[in-house]
Amino acid sequence: MIRLEGLKKYFTITKGLVKRNTTYVKAVDDISLEIQKGEIVGLVGESGSGKTTLARVVLSLTQKTAGKITINGVDLDTASARDMKRLREEIAVVFQDPASNLNPRQTVESSIMRPMIIHGVPKEEAKKKAREVLDMVKMDVRYLDSYPHQLSGGQLQRIAIARALALNPKIMILDEPTSALDVSVQAQILNLLLDLQEKLGLTYLVITHDLNVIKYISDKIAVMYLGRLVEFGPTSEIEHNAKHPYTKGLLDAAPILDPRMRGRKKEIMGGDPGSLIKIGAGCRFVDRCKYATEECRTAMPEDTKVAEGHQVSCFHPLGG
Repeated sequence: MIRLEGLKKYFTITKGLVKRNTTYVKAVDDISLEIQKGEIVGLVGESGSGKTTLARVVLSLTQKTAGKITINGVDLDTASARDMKRLREEIAVVFQDPASNLNPRQTVESSIMRPMIIHGVPKEEAKKKAREVLDMVKMDVRYLDSYPHQLSGGQLQRIAIARALALNPKIMILDEPTSALDVSVQAQILNLLLDLQEKLGLTYLVITHDLNVIKYISDKIAVMYLGRLVEFGPTSEIEHNAKHPYTKGLLDAAPILDPRMRGRKKEIMGGDPGSLIKIGAGCRFVDRCKYATEECRTAMPEDTKVAEGHQVSCFHPLGG
C-alpha cells in the first residue's frame, strides 16, 4: 500500500550574480493519493505534468520538499535502516527504455542477477532465481547468455520486468512501460503484466501519457496537470463520467481504436500545458479551460467527492 499526504517537490532556480532572484518549479504540489494492496493505478498527464518526478520522490530517488509518504505501513521520514532495506526489496521499477538501463557488456543472466547480488543473495541462488523469473516472463532460458543488442524491444522489456521480479517485490512502478514498443508488442507486455499481477498479487503504479494503455490495464486512474492531481477514481468512472475538463480533453484526444466509433468529431483541447514556473494562485488549467471563471483564477479548488472513490479538483465539474 502507498499513501501520499500533501506531497510536494519544489525545485529552485536562482538567477543573478549580485541580486539573487529565486523562483520555484512546483513539479509536485500538494498531492494526496492512496493506492491499496493489489491495485493497479494509472498515472496520466501530458509531458511536464510531474508524473515521473512524483515516482522519483516515492522511490526516494529525489528528496521531497514537504508531505508524508507511507509504504506498506512504513513512514519514510522515520523509517529505520532495516525498514528501508526491506522496502528497497519490496519495491521494483521498470523504466521507459530498457535498452538504456541494461549494461550492454553484461549478459541477460548477469543483469537479472545484479540486484540480487547487491542485496546479498548467494550467487548460486541468484542463478536459479534468474532462470525462474525468465520463465515467468515467458522467455526461454537460452536467452540468459544473450547480450542486450541481440534482443528486440519487446524481449528487452521482458528482461527488465524479470529483473524487477528478482527480489520478489510487492510493488512495481512502471514508467512508460510500453511507449517504445510496437502496438502488437505493447499488447503482449500489458497482458504479461496483468498475468503477473494476478499470479503474484502485485501492486502497480503505471505512469504513461497513453490513456488507451491505462484504460486497458488499470483499476483506477489518477490525472495530473502541472504538478497537481486534478482527478482520481475508478477507471470505468473516469472513462465514462470524467468531471474535470482536462481529463475530458485527454480522453477526447486519445486515438479511437473501435472502428465503429470512428468519424465522430470530438472537441480537441487547445493550448499548451504552460509553465511550472509562472503559476498563479488559482487553478493550473485556467488558461485552457472554456468553463473558467474569475474564481478559478484567484483560488485553488479543493478535492471534491463526486461518487464513491471518485474525486475531482474543480470549481465547475462537468455534469455537476
